[in-house]
Amino acid sequence: MVGLFAEEKVVEFDLEGKEIWSAPAKSAWSVIKLNNGNVLVSGDGKSYTREINRKGETVWEFTQADAPFKLYNNQTATRLVNGNTVISNWVAGNKNIDEWDTSVQVFEVAPDKKIVWALSSWKNPDLGPNTYIQLLDEPGNPENGDLQR
Repeated sequence: MVGLFAEEKVVEFDLEGKEIWSAPAKSAWSVIKLNNGNVLVSGDGKSYTREINRKGETVWEFTQADAPFKLYNNQTATRLVNGNTVISNWVAGNKNIDEWDTSVQVFEVAPDKKIVWALSSWKNPDLGPNTYIQLLDEPGNPENGDLQR
């Protein structure tokens, strides 16, 4: 499963490189096949994270309209065992660094789009822009397909 940025779609290939499924997805930065068969896509510069089914229909989406802070580039997203989604909000595309601290680097959102927690650490310590986060306390083994990332 990959995001084809320029082609504005996500694609699943078989082992021979043959396309077996695709769906439209502008600015697809991160693509994860979920355990339920759906696909979780983060739309980088379009500031969305959405779950789409195998028909290509959006079944869940988080966008700027849902966020209480500025979304810049939704880069990676991880679906947790509890059904929540952790999203990395990369702000470095905004060259005005004075505006960075008005947003967050990473946050967790529940299926009902309520923010569970958000990390905004720009001073003491300055954690800088974030593309990806690995949650070490999430149960499961990635080698067994337990983690959806």
